[in-house]
Amino acid sequence: MACDWFDTHRETLDGAVEASESRAYWSAYPEVPSGRIYGETAKDDGLAAWKSRLGTKFDLGQPGRTSWVSDEASPYGIETGVQYPRSDLDTLLPAVTSASESWRHAEIETRVGVCLEILHRINRRSFEMAFAVMHTTGQGFMMAFQAGGPHAQDRGLEAVAYAWREMTRCPQSAMWSKRVSKTETVTLEKTWRVVPRGIAVNVGCSTFPTWNGYPGIFASLATGNAVIVKPHPGAVLPLALTVEIAREVLTEAGFDPNVVTLACDDFEAPIAQDLVVRPEVGIVDFTGGNTFGDWVEANAMQARVYTEKAGVNSIILDGTDDLRGTTGNIAFSLCLFSGQMCTTPQNIFIPADGIDTPDGPMSFDDAAAAIIKAVDWFVSDPARAAEVLGAIQAEATCKRITEARSGCGTVLRDSTAIENERFPGARTATPLVMQVDVADAAAWQREAFGPIIYVVKTESTDESISLAAETAKTKGALTAAVWSRSDDVLNRAAEALTDAGVATSCNLTGQIWVNQSAAFSDFHVSGGNPAGNATLCDAAFVADRFRFVASRVPVPAAVEAAD
Repeated sequence: MACDWFDTHRETLDGAVEASESRAYWSAYPEVPSGRIYGETAKDDGLAAWKSRLGTKFDLGQPGRTSWVSDEASPYGIETGVQYPRSDLDTLLPAVTSASESWRHAEIETRVGVCLEILHRINRRSFEMAFAVMHTTGQGFMMAFQAGGPHAQDRGLEAVAYAWREMTRCPQSAMWSKRVSKTETVTLEKTWRVVPRGIAVNVGCSTFPTWNGYPGIFASLATGNAVIVKPHPGAVLPLALTVEIAREVLTEAGFDPNVVTLACDDFEAPIAQDLVVRPEVGIVDFTGGNTFGDWVEANAMQARVYTEKAGVNSIILDGTDDLRGTTGNIAFSLCLFSGQMCTTPQNIFIPADGIDTPDGPMSFDDAAAAIIKAVDWFVSDPARAAEVLGAIQAEATCKRITEARSGCGTVLRDSTAIENERFPGARTATPLVMQVDVADAAAWQREAFGPIIYVVKTESTDESISLAAETAKTKGALTAAVWSRSDDVLNRAAEALTDAGVATSCNLTGQIWVNQSAAFSDFHVSGGNPAGNATLCDAAFVADRFRFVASRVPVPAAVEAAD
């Protein structure tokens, strides 16, 4: 059955490998939530499936359950009440270790086939996943469907493709002969096995649990490592559904379903700190804030640790040939999901003497006002604003907005709640825009997660470039964007920022935004600054999850002669 799955999905795998090598646009899973693609009743079926989970116990039949936990709360104000199993780690870990034995010794094609089938089944339930993502993270429905569904699935497939390529780079066997004298030749039959590192723990985040979680989950699983998924207490359901589907596929393939398990906790009694340092754990994937991410890197010494943490992303505004297109692009990036993306810009550096436009210089004040005008337009229509902004995932983000408003600087645009007709209880906030000076580094040179933007007045574009690059090197950054009419400025900015490990976009004005990162083409996080030590996804993200280990057997001369 599992080998059949490899053959069934081989075209998809080959397409993913080819795309990762060409870096051209390619997607295996349609991003349009259309009934013609997913079935005419797919959306209604997905909604019904999600609703059927509300107020129930999500029982996966895992060993060691001690209690039920339930800290999820829909940012849209809906009572969800799903309860998840909390397991005793001293019971769960031995069960996972036992389950991993047959998985680690399975053929490469078998494991890859199982992973491809899991992704295929997840894709067929993309509407159900969208509602689960929407009502745990606060994303608008379209983003929840795309980023939580097909785009996340592409990221998982990308990891499988890299795993397949790295595991098959070395032949499984070879005959090795060396003449050691005039009359004697030594021949060895060499066999190489892929030996996994051990149990992998995937620590999920609250805002993009599938998009950020799938690369590590599928990279570990494909390379033969059992996976324990430790979701964020506030965003469990998307990963619980993922684990449920994975366990179903593993069972059908004849494996112990405990190859993939869910380890839940709550805010009062977290388990991640204890879990990631267990001696059975050989891999840790972490997405989240710097404080705990730094702790994991420093303390999970027995494991190979892959982190995506936080950064301070910058915009450098030097000039533009298309003011409306530029400010619209910037405004959408600032508004999308209320700034709750690790790729959202935070600091906008504008020279004190203004920016260059075809109509002549535009003053600093007018440039800042043009950006605010574009933001105001995006949030002026309640229906559009509700879909673009979504809802605020955590109450802590609302408190952070209040603190920023009362901090240093001048309020250029205040943050306000918006009305959501479908979900009157939604927790919402439009972008807060503060003007600060370079000297106010204590405010702008740290991540302010959420819809908080600092417009920083600099002496010149050269200073803007220097500040953005230095902030990335010292504090971390995942993205940067530059707008200029000068090729020299664009080149200097791109060189400085990419040297600082930041993915850089230049002169975006259309339907592509700095926030976006495309599977098979964009490397998400460089691993080259404090925002994270790994890249989603490159060969290094996969290849260190296993080792090639050889066995050698001499071939008798008689056998050699017969051959």
